Amino acid sequence: MTGSEDDVPLKERVEKFLTREMPIIQMHGGTSAVRKADPETGEVVIELGGGCSGCDVADITTGNIEAELLTWPEIEEITVRVPNPRDTLGGPEQAESIMGIDRTEGGRGDWGSSNPGSDHL
Repeated sequence: MTGSEDDVPLKERVEKFLTREMPIIQMHGGTSAVRKADPETGEVVIELGGGCSGCDVADITTGNIEAELLTWPEIEEITVRVPNPRDTLGGPEQAESIMGIDRTEGGRGDWGSSNPGSDHL
């Protein structure tokens, strides 16, 4: 590491690494954010989002990030999180859809009026 790099905070160096060495994240509509970069403990937490949520190769991307950053002498522990898209949308228990429409309205989610029963003509 050169003298000028010693003056750059760890968080900023990790962000630059992600931008420079992991362009696939942005190319696929993903985002990355360094949530924690503690030079005292060597702990780094990165969160991937956008197109990374639900992506089939997100595990490979996180593995590549972890493998590289663990070679940095100042990093002892790395966590790369990729939110589950179901968590982002509220999961199956969410009462309303993204558009604010009740999922059961119009018989889309329960028996309601779209299944009138055997006595219906």
